[in-house]
Parts: sequence; structure tokens; C-alpha cells
Amino acid sequence: MPGDFRLQIGHRYTMCARPMPGTGFSGTVEAEVLAFEPMRMLRVGWRDANPGSAGLVNWTITWTLQPEGRGTRLFLLHEGFDPDNPLQQRARNIMGGGWRTHTIRRLNEALTRLSER
Repeated sequence: MPGDFRLQIGHRYTMCARPMPGTGFSGTVEAEVLAFEPMRMLRVGWRDANPGSAGLVNWTITWTLQPEGRGTRLFLLHEGFDPDNPLQQRARNIMGGGWRTHTIRRLNEALTRLSER
């Protein structure tokens, strides 16, 4: 999702995506950089900008890099889903698929462009 991301703890920015009414997601995310460790970890908070969905979307996404052999392993942890809320579980399933397909594909494309330089 496009947004004014800056690697600065406390930086807040807005991202827009397609709304998902079946999950309670308005499509507008208020994000905040919560923590980072250079070359190791990035943690971002996501909240739905729609006041009517307060508490429905209040997630934390943590990206962690860990050396492994001659390479690096990327870990993604997406937390904050309410296991007792059917809308939250539906959102979790939808987003889990997106992380595994769309995001991995985009990362591969970016890494390929970097390696061709």
C-alpha cells in the first residue's frame, strides 16, 4: 500500500487499500513506526482510520532478519487478531494469503532489481 513511510520511531502515516466490508476493514490504515533495529527488525502498528471500526483493526506487524548460512531469513509476525471475533479471523485469513503471495512476489522482484545493479 502506498504511504509516506519513514524509518523513524513515532512516524505516523496513512495507507490506502481496497476496503473489505466483510471484515470490517475500511481500506484506510493509520500506521506508526513503533520500533526498528538497523539491518535486523522493523515493527509497525496498523489501525483502521474509520472511527466506526475502532478496535477491529489494531495490529502490529514485525519484520525480522536473521542470518542463516550464507544468506538471510525473513520473518513476518502479524499480531493483534481477536481469536473470538469472526470478522478478525476472516481478515487474518485474507491477509495471510496476501503476505504469502503478493508480498513475497514483490520482495522477489525488488531483490532481483537490486542484484541486477
